[in-house]
Amino acid sequence: MSITGFYDHYRGKYRNTRCCSLSLFRSMGRVLTEILIWFKWLLLTRRQGSLVRCCFIHCAVLFPAQTSAGPAQLSPSLAGLSLQSQTPEALRVVNLLQERNLLPPGPISPPTPCLPQDLQKINCHPEVFRSTLTSIPQTQSLLNKAKLPLGLLLHPFKDLTQLPVVTSSTIVRCRSCRTYINPFVSFLDQRRWKCNLCYRVNDVPEEFMYNPVSRSYGEPHKRPEVQNATIEFIAPSEYMLRPPQPAVYLFVLDVSHNAVETGYLDVVCQSLLENINSLPGDSRTKIGFITFDSTIHFYNLQEGLSQPQMLIVSDIEDIFLPTPDSLLVNLDECTEMVQDLLKSLPHMFGKTMETQSALGPALQAAFKLLSPTGGRVSVFQTQLPNLGVGSLKSREDPNQRASAKDIQHLSPATDFYKKLALDCSGQQVAVDLFLLSSQYCDLASLGCISRYSAGSVYYYPSYHQQHNPAQVECFQKDLKRYLTRKIGFEAVMRIRCTKGLSIHTFHGNFFVRSTDLLSLPNVNPDAGFAVQMSIEENLVDMQVVSFQAALLYTSSKGERRIRVHTLCLPVVNSLSDIFAGADVQAITGLLASMAVDRSVTASLSDARDAMTNASIDSLTSYRTSVLTIQQPGLLAPACLRLFPLYILALLKQKAFRTGTSTKLDDRVFAMCQLKYQPLAYVMLMIHPALYRVDDLTDEGALNISERTIPQPRVQQLSVEKLSREGAFLMDAGSVIYLWIGRNCNPNFLTQVLGVPSYPAVPQNMTMLPELDTAESQRTRAFIGWLREQRPFFPILHVVRDESPLKASFMQNMIEDRTESALSYYEFLLHIQQQVSK
Repeated sequence: MSITGFYDHYRGKYRNTRCCSLSLFRSMGRVLTEILIWFKWLLLTRRQGSLVRCCFIHCAVLFPAQTSAGPAQLSPSLAGLSLQSQTPEALRVVNLLQERNLLPPGPISPPTPCLPQDLQKINCHPEVFRSTLTSIPQTQSLLNKAKLPLGLLLHPFKDLTQLPVVTSSTIVRCRSCRTYINPFVSFLDQRRWKCNLCYRVNDVPEEFMYNPVSRSYGEPHKRPEVQNATIEFIAPSEYMLRPPQPAVYLFVLDVSHNAVETGYLDVVCQSLLENINSLPGDSRTKIGFITFDSTIHFYNLQEGLSQPQMLIVSDIEDIFLPTPDSLLVNLDECTEMVQDLLKSLPHMFGKTMETQSALGPALQAAFKLLSPTGGRVSVFQTQLPNLGVGSLKSREDPNQRASAKDIQHLSPATDFYKKLALDCSGQQVAVDLFLLSSQYCDLASLGCISRYSAGSVYYYPSYHQQHNPAQVECFQKDLKRYLTRKIGFEAVMRIRCTKGLSIHTFHGNFFVRSTDLLSLPNVNPDAGFAVQMSIEENLVDMQVVSFQAALLYTSSKGERRIRVHTLCLPVVNSLSDIFAGADVQAITGLLASMAVDRSVTASLSDARDAMTNASIDSLTSYRTSVLTIQQPGLLAPACLRLFPLYILALLKQKAFRTGTSTKLDDRVFAMCQLKYQPLAYVMLMIHPALYRVDDLTDEGALNISERTIPQPRVQQLSVEKLSREGAFLMDAGSVIYLWIGRNCNPNFLTQVLGVPSYPAVPQNMTMLPELDTAESQRTRAFIGWLREQRPFFPILHVVRDESPLKASFMQNMIEDRTESALSYYEFLLHIQQQVSK
C-alpha cells in the first residue's frame, strides 16, 4: 500500500490528528523518504504491532513541537537506558469494547524493567520480589496523576533451587542506612563503594577484597554478594540477641465429641507417625501435645515412663502448667514415647460425649508452655469455642448469606485472640490454625491468632472422614507439606528503599514492630507479603531506585541466617513511561489486599467501590493524559488490557461478591488467602484458568523429568467457550473442576474416565483412574503438573450437568452475567460511561 493510500484508508478514523496530514507529507520530501525507509525496516522486523499506530509514533518523534508527549518519547532519566522493544507493545492502544479475546494462550509474564542488560540479568526474580510499577515516577504528584497504586509484592522465603549462601565473619553493609551490599551499588574504586539507597560512600573491608569463588584477590565487584540479587548469609554472633532457639513443635488438638466424629484425629496422628523423622530440626528439637474439650489435658512424655502420662487441668479460669519441665520433650530422646501417644490418642476419646470446647484456655496454656523458648503451635479446631475465655457465639444469619447489602461480622467479635497473638509474637511463638468444621466457627475472630503471630490458616469446610474423602485427601497432603516444609524461627524482616521513597502500609500475617520492621516468630516458604509505597521526596536526580528486603531468621538446624533480596527499577518522568511499566497482576494482587482491609475497617461495599474506581481512574488518566489521539470506545494500553477483567473477577470472587449465598467463614477464609498467598496462587483464585482437555496432544508440550506435559490453550471464562461435545478443566487454585459436556466425546469418557457413557460418570468423582491409554496419561500428567506447582493440594471435582457442584463451576465464569452481577461486556460499558464523563 502506498503512503497516500495508507493515509486515505485511515483518514476517516484519525481525521483529527495533526501529525499525519497529507499536506505535511507532500511538503516535506525528506521526511517522506525517512518514513518510507522506516516502513521498509518495520516490515522486515515486524516488531511494532499495528502500522497506523507506528506511523503516528514515528511522526510524533519527528515533529515533537506539533504533538503532545507520545508513548515513544523517552523521559530524560531513561535516555541513557536501552528501551525494550516490548515498551511500544505495552502501550499499544486496545479498544476493550471491540477486542474481546484478550487472554494470552499461556501464562502471563511480568513486565521486564527497562534497565541496561547487565542490570536486568542480575535483578531480583519477579516470583520473589516485584513491583506494581516497573518504572517508578519521579514525584508523588506524577504517581497521583497516573492513578495506579505503587507497591511491592514479596515471597521472601520461597523454596529456591539455586540460592547462593555466603559464610563470612564480615557482612558488608552501609555504615549509614545498614543496607546490605548488593549488585546495584557502585564501586568508586577497589577500596570504596557507594550505597544505592542513601548514597553514602563506604570503605571496602580488607576481607571483602578476597573472592572465595574465584579464589582471587582485589576484585570486590566480583564477590557473590555483588553478583546475586538474592543471597543468603550465615550470620556471625553479633546477629544474635540470644543463643539460636531449637525447633519446638506443640500440637493443640480438639478432642470434643464433634472433633472425634469428624475422624480428623486419626489423620493427624497417622501423618505425624509417618513424618515424625522429617520434622525440620536437629538434636535439640522439642515436641509436646495438648488436647482439650471442656478441660485441658497435658501429656508427660519424659524418658523413663512406661507410657505417656495424661495430666488433666479442669480449672480453665486460671490455667496453669502441671510439671512444666516434662511437657516439652526432646524428640530424639523420647521418640518411642511420642509414637506411643500418637497411636493411642485417636482411641483415647473415642466414646467421649463432651460437646464443649475451651479453645481460649488451651491457647493460653500453649503460650505459657512455649514462652521460654519460642516455637510453633499447631491448633486443630472443629467447632465454635463455647467455654472459658475467648468463647464465641454464632454471628451468622443464614438468611443474609446472599445479601446484596453490606456483609456484617467481617471483623472479630473479641480482641482476645489478637491480644494473645501479640503476646505470642513477643515471645517468638507463632500459631497455625487448622479449622475442620461443617458449622460456623467465626473465622473472623479465630483467624486473629494466626494473623498477628505470623501463622497460617487452613480451612476444611464439611470435613468428615467417611462423608468427604476428597477433603480427607486434601488435608493429608496439606498436612504432610506443613510438617516437612522448611521453617525459620524468631525471624524479622526489614524492607529498605532508596532515599525519597517510604513504606506506607504492610499486608500479610505479622506484627509491625516499627515503621519498616515486621516481626515473624515463624516464617515459612508459602507465605506472601504486600507493601504499599509512597514517594516522599522528588527522585529528580536519580536514574534508578532500589528496594531491599532482608529476612533474619534462625534455621531449624540452629543457624542464624539472613536472606537478602534486592530489586532495582528505573525512574521516569512521563505518564506514558509509567503506564508502559505497569504490572497488571501485581496491581491486582495489591488492590485485593487493600480491599480486604477496607472490607474489615469500613465496609464491603466501600471495598467494592474502591476496586471499581481503581480501574475507572487509571483508564481515565490514560485517556486524558497519555493518549494523543482521542477516539470512541474504552481505550487501554495493552499492558492494562486485563485490568477491568481482573477487577470484575475480584468483585465476583468469594471474598467480595454480593447477591450470591456465601457462608461467612468461606468469605473470611477467601479474604485470608488473598492477603497471605503469594501472587502466583492469588491470581488463580481471582481469575481461574480454563482449558479444553478432551483433545490434548503432545504439540508444544513440556518435557519434565522424562514426562510429557501437554500445554492446552487458556480459554475465556464464559459459557460460550464451553462445548457439550468437550471436556474442560478449570484450575481455580485451591480446587480443580473437570466439566464433562453432555455429548462429550465417547473416546474421552472411556480412555480417561473409564466409563462407557455420560450417564455412567459418578456424581462425586474426585479422582481419575490410572488407565493404560495415551489420553489418560496426558490428562493425569497435566493435572499432576498443575498440582505440583503449588504448596497446597487442590481437590479435583468431576462435574456433570446434574452435579451439585455445577453452580460452583459456573460461578467462576466471570465474563457471564448472573442475577446479581454484570457480565464483562456490561462492566466495560459501565467503566466507559464513567471514563467519558
